[in-house]
Amino acid sequence: MTLKPIYFLTLISLTVSQDLTNYEGYKVYQVVPETLDQASLINKFQYDINFDFWTEIRLLNAPVDVMVAPLAQESFEAVLNTENIEYSTLIENVEETLQKRNRRRKRATVEAGNVTFTEFMRHEEILAYIDQVAADHADVASTEVIGKSFEGRDLTIIKISTGGSDKPIIYIEAAIHAREWISPPVALYIINQLVENPENSDMYQDVDWVILPVVNPDGYEYTHTDVRLWRKTRTPGTICYGVDANRNFDYQWMVTGASNWQCSETYAGHVAFSEVETRTVRDYLLANTPNVKLFLDLHSYGQWLLYPWAYTSDLVENIEELHSLGDRVNDAIYAVRGTNYTVGSSNAILYASSGGSRDWTKAVAGIDLGYTVELPRGGDSGFDPDASDILPVVTETWEGIKVFYE
Repeated sequence: MTLKPIYFLTLISLTVSQDLTNYEGYKVYQVVPETLDQASLINKFQYDINFDFWTEIRLLNAPVDVMVAPLAQESFEAVLNTENIEYSTLIENVEETLQKRNRRRKRATVEAGNVTFTEFMRHEEILAYIDQVAADHADVASTEVIGKSFEGRDLTIIKISTGGSDKPIIYIEAAIHAREWISPPVALYIINQLVENPENSDMYQDVDWVILPVVNPDGYEYTHTDVRLWRKTRTPGTICYGVDANRNFDYQWMVTGASNWQCSETYAGHVAFSEVETRTVRDYLLANTPNVKLFLDLHSYGQWLLYPWAYTSDLVENIEELHSLGDRVNDAIYAVRGTNYTVGSSNAILYASSGGSRDWTKAVAGIDLGYTVELPRGGDSGFDPDASDILPVVTETWEGIKVFYE
């Protein structure tokens, strides 16, 4: 297909150096590619700074949510109309939607050491909770600072174990992408159910659980204090801040589905493992190989259970095991309230990406079972769910976690 000049949208100038702090006039479109040509055309916009893909293109006839800057909207709509691509406006004005939600969100203070599933907790509150769990349940829980973020925040894991050595490990992490607020509550609910619900004590007798509730605390805090939709880390570049930490792992780095442009949402860094946060995850997992048997990376949003490979359409050698387990996890989640996940490898579903943790843990760390869990969207704005959405999501996901354990 030959692209017409209108398809080459305006790129930002090299003078842009400040973070976007206001989304006035930004729209979110829901686009439905029905053919491979349409999907390929839409995919090209991922490399334009005026576009922020809230969900990725994974299947034909599946909706894709894209936030578009005001200056690109007319051209984008012209492309969609010319190519007869189905679309609708999901959010008319992103800033207005965020402000309305902020006014509704009258956040109660979380007492130090407590946990809540009716509010989104800040990073310090999350750390205080897991430290309190370790203090109250010292026979089975312990915390460890395994590194520091770029801005100096603790990267703290909690380990749930009855002791002993060489036991299989289930490793779970959340919030490698800063704006995905629903993922830390899922990690915290897993901790809560394992340690504070006696009915689940059998789940850590022969298996150790290691959970890192926030991989990217600098970005996560920045979404609370400055820019709600920030995705990347907070390392400064020459013109733009941050790296997509889930494009920064050193396996097939920058091969496909990643950007070398600093201001892109999928900027992979100037080198693989440029980010201290990804190096910390790398070092911990390699130090505990081969005991880590299951790797779970919690994201949002889209309701996907994704396994390797992401960088190629080649099938992973244990695909039957991965797919079967994913199907059983989905069945357990679906039984709670009808939430349905799509199971597959991200590249076999449609488009490739590289430099992600899921492929690295399989190919380099040697972890046979690894999944990205793309949790459900929240309300009408995807990454900014109401606090009332937390409990339904964490409780249904817990049922899937129990199947992963089994």
